[in-house]
Amino acid sequence: MAQVLEFRLPDLGEGLTEAEIVRWLVEVGDVVAVDQPVVEVETAKAMVDVPCPYGGVVTARFGEEGTEMPVGAPLLTVAVGESGSPADGGTSGARAPSDGSPGAGSASSGSSRSAGSSRSSASSASSGNVLVGYGTSEAPSRRRRVRPASVPAASAAVPVPERAPAAPEGGADGVFVRDREPAGPVAVISPLVRRLARENGVDLRGLSGSGPEGLILRADVENALRAAAARGHTPAPAPVPDEGVVHGTRIPLRGVRGAVADKLSRSRREIPDATCWVDADATELLRARTAMNAAGGPKVSLLALLARICTAALARFPDLNSTVDLEAREVVRLEEVHLGFAAQTERGLVVPVVRDAHARDAESLTAEFAQLTEAARAGTLTPADLTGGTFTLNNYGVFGVDGSTPIINHPEAAMLGVGRIVPKPWVHEGELAVRQVVQLSFTFDHRVCDGGTAGGFLRYVADCVEQPAVLLRTL
Repeated sequence: MAQVLEFRLPDLGEGLTEAEIVRWLVEVGDVVAVDQPVVEVETAKAMVDVPCPYGGVVTARFGEEGTEMPVGAPLLTVAVGESGSPADGGTSGARAPSDGSPGAGSASSGSSRSAGSSRSSASSASSGNVLVGYGTSEAPSRRRRVRPASVPAASAAVPVPERAPAAPEGGADGVFVRDREPAGPVAVISPLVRRLARENGVDLRGLSGSGPEGLILRADVENALRAAAARGHTPAPAPVPDEGVVHGTRIPLRGVRGAVADKLSRSRREIPDATCWVDADATELLRARTAMNAAGGPKVSLLALLARICTAALARFPDLNSTVDLEAREVVRLEEVHLGFAAQTERGLVVPVVRDAHARDAESLTAEFAQLTEAARAGTLTPADLTGGTFTLNNYGVFGVDGSTPIINHPEAAMLGVGRIVPKPWVHEGELAVRQVVQLSFTFDHRVCDGGTAGGFLRYVADCVEQPAVLLRTL
């Protein structure tokens, strides 16, 4: 007998509570192996391929591409055999039953099977792993429904419907249940239908679908609402649009964009920031870079030189490499410098982190910036690549602008912004000359230091830009 197991969206770590389905990697009816990736999701941190811990035949999928799913929501169901192999000998013709009668298989041949045997079968079909670094527990201890393995192939085209019990909990009419989502698979494909039912307290398992193979349509939910109103049942009211709302294109704040919005809002809400800025003559810094690259060996980027200046400045002004513990009312000064840098991608702004930047030279920093930037544009950065920063370097000069007042990357305490380098009139050695000038802006958390410390940091950075030889004192 085949056993149908439900695979739910696992905890992806880093405090993430939801993910958006980007692309399904399997279809209903496909045979999957243990730990085979079945869906690609986008979290607020990165793109992740989610592997299924069960091996068998996919009998149902939940959620269309573009749907946002909370952690713990069902992703798909898999029919597995007694020994963990795909149902019905591992052929793709094995399908889940379309009638969904509960206990059909167990009533005829599995009633004498113990709960421990059921757990053993489920465990053998599961790897116990979902993502590297995260895992599932052993197979659930509760007994799963056992379904017949041999049914027509067409029945796998839609999710497996389930019959509602005679008197479901929460409503005598068997349709309305307040404040809960149906726990098992139901014959619903559209997330819009699920939301309509959830917002109005409709138990989808109490409905008979009018679509193909019993598929529940929007009309079925609306008919249930009308029937309930006729019986005097008052469902939870659907949200009524505000007449004053401006109608236009609405773009959900989710994924990377949602995470950025949350972090920036928290920064503005919690951090009393201040900004100071200065113009600096970068002519000598550009000449130094040209000389370094002409000497042979790996090329050194301008961003790497600016990063090296930042780490030297933080060594002189360590208060700025810190964070604030609000609960303890303490400033935590950090020993290592994990340098974040802003990178614009098609998915939005991300801030990859270079670990132990204070211990790297210009060549090492150049290589790490290049690797992380390429991963950011390809969408392959991991959550570890995007967290744990202690200070951020923001080169907004690539957008052709001179200055900015950056928002601090919470929970850090400061950010250095670098504008474009352009030729400008400048007084050099007492005479007017055309020099390569850059504007440097520095935003800091006023709780960790006063203006004197921030000004000293920025002045030291500007001195290193104007006279790179100043760096030799810290080498």
